[in-house]
Amino acid sequence: MIELISADRCVGCKLCVKVCPTNVFDMVDRLPLIARKEDCQTCFMCEAYCPVDALYVAPYADLHIEVDEKELIRSGLLGSWRFEIGWGTQEKATMAERDTTPFFEVFTAQHRGS
Repeated sequence: MIELISADRCVGCKLCVKVCPTNVFDMVDRLPLIARKEDCQTCFMCEAYCPVDALYVAPYADLHIEVDEKELIRSGLLGSWRFEIGWGTQEKATMAERDTTPFFEVFTAQHRGS
């Protein structure tokens, strides 16, 4: 489920608004706002398309977690889905070339017991 839009990172490009299949966002003062969080289908489209890694979608909507932007940045989770699917501009290798633990397994391990 969509959990965070970083006001510091967001550039107001509206891509998240355009790609969201369930119309979760509204634009307010040139920035997106999570207006209908309960409609989020956890599809990751908004996070994947965000060119500045300003969005965070939690992989499991049923895990009630506290979201802290500084911790998401420190842990590398803020905007990490783009890189996991090979869309990140800083990627040196594709997912097929890397031997990594899948994103969801890493997230679950980090938040187990929350």
